[in-house]
Formats: sequence, C-alpha cells, structure tokens
Amino acid sequence: MLTPREPAVLVLEDGRTFTGHAFGHRGATVGEAVFATGMTGYQETLTDPSYHHQVVVMTAPHIGNTGWNDEDDESGRIWVAGYVVRDPALRPSSWRSARTLEDELDAQGVVGICDVDTRALTRHLRERGAMRVGVFSGPDATHDPEELLRRVRSAPPMSGADLAGEVATAQPYVVPAVGERRLTVAAVDLGIKSMTPRMMAERGLDVHVLPATATLEQVRATGADGVFFSNGPGDPATARVQAELLRGVLGAGIPYFGICFGNQILGRALGFGTYKLKYGHRGINQPVMDRTTGKVEVTAHNHGFAVDAPLDHPTETEFGSASVSHVCLNDDVVEGLEVRRDGRLAAFSVQYHPEAAAGPHDAAYLFDRFIDLMTTQQEVRA
Repeated sequence: MLTPREPAVLVLEDGRTFTGHAFGHRGATVGEAVFATGMTGYQETLTDPSYHHQVVVMTAPHIGNTGWNDEDDESGRIWVAGYVVRDPALRPSSWRSARTLEDELDAQGVVGICDVDTRALTRHLRERGAMRVGVFSGPDATHDPEELLRRVRSAPPMSGADLAGEVATAQPYVVPAVGERRLTVAAVDLGIKSMTPRMMAERGLDVHVLPATATLEQVRATGADGVFFSNGPGDPATARVQAELLRGVLGAGIPYFGICFGNQILGRALGFGTYKLKYGHRGINQPVMDRTTGKVEVTAHNHGFAVDAPLDHPTETEFGSASVSHVCLNDDVVEGLEVRRDGRLAAFSVQYHPEAAAGPHDAAYLFDRFIDLMTTQQEVRA
C-alpha cells in the first residue's frame, strides 16, 4: 500500500490557490510561476540555470517516468525554485535511472507539489501572465492563507532581477577540443548549460569558459577567435557590464555568437530595448523561421524577455547593419539577430537553444555557422 502524501498548497500572487500534495522536499518556496511544455527532458529543465528563481509547472501530466540519472544534468545542481506536476510516476522505468525524481528533489531541497490541475493552472498563467507564486507543504501548508499570500507578494519580481552572477562560474575553466583543435572560443558564462561547450568541443573548438564579470582584456587573453555569450536567468536590462563587454567585442571586430540571454544582450548592445513577455516561451516544439534561409525549425525555448527590434527593416548601428534573422511563428517575437559589416556577417544570436540536450536538434547547425564566421574572419584578416 502506498503511503498517503501530505497536503500542499500553491498560492499565486493574484490570490488564486490550488491544493495538492507534497512532492519532493517539504517546506516553502517562492518564485515566478512559469510553464514548460516538454514531455521529456525534465532533468535537463531542472538543472538549467536559466530557471533560477522560477517555479516550473509541467504541462505534460505524467512526470518522473525515467527517474534521475547521473549523466544528463546541465549543471552541478537543480536550479528551479519549485516544481509543479500533475501525476508523479509511482516508480521509474529506465535502465539509466539511478534514483527517483522525487528523491533527487528532496535531496537538493526543492519544494514541489503534485496532484494539481496543471491544465487549469497553465490556462490561468496564459490568461493572466507569469506571476509570483508560493508552494507550501508540511507545517507551512497549514498557515493562514492570508499570511501565505503576503509571503508570495513580498517576493521580488523577475523584472529588474540581476541573477546571472548567481549562477555563473566563479573561476575560468577550459573545455578542450575533441580531436584536432580548429579554433578557440571565449564563452562568457551567464548560466551556461554543460551541453553548450560540449557541442563546441566536439567541433574542434577549445572553449574557455569565463565568469559573467569577464573583461575584454580577459577575453583577449584566451586568444579567442570568437566570443560566445550563453543563456542565463534574469532581466537583460540589468546586464550592463555584459552589454558593455559585448560592445567592446563588436568594436574590436571579434566574431560573436549568443543564445538566449546572449541574444538579448546583443540587442541591448546594438541599442535596442528589451521587454518582458506576458508568459514567455518555455519548453519544446516552438516553431521558428530562419529568415536567412526560409527554413522553419522546431526549437526549444526558455525565456521570459525579448528584444524589441523592427521586423521589416534593418537598423544601422555603429557596429554595422543589424536585422532580425529569426522570428517565432506563433507570435512574431524576435528570435534572432544578425549584424553585417561591409556585407559580411560579423555577429549573430538566437533566442532559443540550439544545444537542446533532450531535443529537438533542428538548430544544431548554428554552431557550424559560428565556425564559418570565425574562419571567414581569419581569412579576411590574412
């Protein structure tokens, strides 16, 4: 017989409440409520630093089927603030599983809730927008509802949050090229996923991963042929140090590639604004058109902010002609930028995840585009 679960409660900042049962660690947590659409890849989602300070609601009803293994983590820990599922798996079924999802959540102190009507919760977030939320289990779930709501509303909002420094590496490290070294990349860690330098290394790139506070001098000291900015959490409007670094990179004519947060920072370095999306794009199977090729890609997303750039014409900047290279086919949100100087590509970025470890993999070619950019730049200088 299964042991009955303890009650738990989820409280949104607008006052709506969902009841369920404790899942993972018992206690209390607050963060921004967001929903993710993947049926698989929950381990990669949980360990993605971009989800720092966010309570993730899984839209797929059955979570935990494959348990937890020791190979698929995207970082050294779980970063989500909390976890919401409908039906947790009773037991994992995978030869790679080392333990259950719930055991790992408990071991890492992640408070969750299950047996929640996640369809109704997702519809609410789609209508009202991402908002602060609290998950309370154990003794915390028995507190006065008004007190729980006050705790949720006292939590800091995601707008204005400067979080990259909290998830980035404190010390530089190198992921060496696999096989023959072709080029060297300086990757600024804003919340980088382990799959990103791995995919570059597999293409013959030495990857020097630098802290979020890296300077142009530190970038140059790596001997980099190109600079990469990673994904990461928080409001891009707070990334002033990184935007200034990128302006130095562009001014020096060093090839640049960025993803997710790196796309937003490129936008700000070029003079565009950024804004918070109503409920963001998170999960897999998001359709994006590469306007340079006309190809539609099935992509993985995790972003709550977007670049405010014109879709219908390029913009002249001090670093070259900037234009929107990718667009989301669901809502026309900017999903990529490119900068051309003297007719040649100088920098580009995308808002989604070409390194998506759990898939889809339609956009992996962008790493090859980065290599082509660096190689072309070397030929021009020669």
